Amino acid sequence: MARPSTPLINRETTIITALKVIDDEGLEALSLPRLAREMNVKAPSLYHHFSDKDEILAAVAQAIIAKTTFPRKPATADWAEWFTQLSLNFRAAVLRHRRAAPILLHFLPRELLTDMYESAASYLAECGVPQELHVQILDGLEKLALGATITEAMRPSSRARVRFEGADPERHPVLTAAGAANQLTARQIFEQTVRSYLLGVAHFGIVDPVGEPIPYQAQAEQSLDAIA
Repeated sequence: MARPSTPLINRETTIITALKVIDDEGLEALSLPRLAREMNVKAPSLYHHFSDKDEILAAVAQAIIAKTTFPRKPATADWAEWFTQLSLNFRAAVLRHRRAAPILLHFLPRELLTDMYESAASYLAECGVPQELHVQILDGLEKLALGATITEAMRPSSRARVRFEGADPERHPVLTAAGAANQLTARQIFEQTVRSYLLGVAHFGIVDPVGEPIPYQAQAEQSLDAIA
């Protein structure tokens, strides 16, 4: 079937509609014919803006990540808390679209993230964090936040304290007891995990060529004092 000579839809509406289909019915429900029906057009109309389904999914991934808001910079230059809040904002943006979260594994919008990382690295520099630590902070935090958030998105939404649902009291008594003793929700565990990682980087600092840490003590003390 020939492509219409005049576009009947626009790119933004297509992305919004695709995301709605995924939110309502799951990733497997999205196809080009289905998307076209939702928009009351024929499938060839989609090709005015996208070359294929993968390009649509990449645009959906970018739309999700773009909703991550940058927190205000604290007056105390507490970069660890700023990055913790940024990670929480990223988590919130992704979990608004839990069924779409797996798209990020294949279509992580690297160009958009690079722009965000430039701003984040500039803030690290403003706070006096050694340049040698910037990649460790940014790359490590991406892996931690992305992996933890997508894993959480695969589970039912809950504000309850985290438990190990598969633990059997007779076979797993220690694990069962640990779950019962836990007082933290998934959000709180995520927050504490990110904060612990960042303060660990601040404490251990740069690793020299033989693998020995060169502590970044001044920044670590500043971060720890701000949280205490």
